[in-house]
Amino acid sequence: MTRAAITAIGGFLPDNIVTNFDLEKIIDTTDEWITTRTGIKQRHLENDPTKATSDMGVQAVLQLCKKRGISPEEIDLLICATVTPDLIFPATANLISSKLGAKNAWSFDLGAACSGFIYAVSTGAQFIETGRYKKVVIVGADMMSRIIDYTDRTTCVIFGDGAGAVLLEPSNDENGIQDFILHADGSGAQHLRMKAGGSLMPPSHDTINQRLHFVYQEGQAVFKHAVYNMAEVSANIMEKNKLTANDITWLVPHQANKRIIEATAARMGVGSEKVMMNIEKYGNTTAGTLPLLLWDYEKRLKPGDNLILSAFGGGFTWGAMYIKWAYDGSKSGK
Repeated sequence: MTRAAITAIGGFLPDNIVTNFDLEKIIDTTDEWITTRTGIKQRHLENDPTKATSDMGVQAVLQLCKKRGISPEEIDLLICATVTPDLIFPATANLISSKLGAKNAWSFDLGAACSGFIYAVSTGAQFIETGRYKKVVIVGADMMSRIIDYTDRTTCVIFGDGAGAVLLEPSNDENGIQDFILHADGSGAQHLRMKAGGSLMPPSHDTINQRLHFVYQEGQAVFKHAVYNMAEVSANIMEKNKLTANDITWLVPHQANKRIIEATAARMGVGSEKVMMNIEKYGNTTAGTLPLLLWDYEKRLKPGDNLILSAFGGGFTWGAMYIKWAYDGSKSGK
């Protein structure tokens, strides 16, 4: 069986950094309140109104291509996981491909909120495993600052902007994507959604006046579901593949809340020294969190390392993926 392996990573973050102390100046919150509840100290926010999600994705893919030594014209397929598309249509993936000059690739968007990257990698891997394509790029990118209400302290402290991208190619050995488990439960929409802007409630003066085009979240309900489901699916993929905590090199968890991450690690029996974390620097970049984690930790990754990627997102969506790392990250430029 041909496996799909990650062979290169790229990442991008806007230059503008907003700290918890900056947020103290505009809403009723404190650095202590934010840090103790989420683990976040700062986040990157795009303050250029001419930039959009596709622009972040382009930069991540360009970096990936440079590191791998390939041209965008060699890309066969590009999938963009996002809930903050540039436009309703065309797909942000189409815009990324156009801006890159990836004229030989077809492309589409995938929306699964914070689980989007795992969903997209799982989808893209099928095209490698069947032998249909040789180079598939997965982009996880969200410009959450454009859909966040900065008068709502329960949501605005959590999210940041950012993009990551990975290249999938056929593996030369047994390394690569080994397995994944994905779930969805649409009834979770009542707890986490954007109320207006779609066909159910199209944009109008009324929806704008009621501030219905921002992220709506019932924090306690989402936290409860996230803690249980993200931890369980991570443990389940270990059990399915007969892995023990000693076998795991890294847990790569979605960066939504430090307490959720710690609960997942505890359920897996994995110590904190094996947990990738950058939530304090970037906050929750939704579909961007997992590729940005891999980008941050790339230099520490070695062939054969066992990674468990895990995420939970609005919808609800959740899942876990087992990857055996395919290359020596210490030899990759950044």
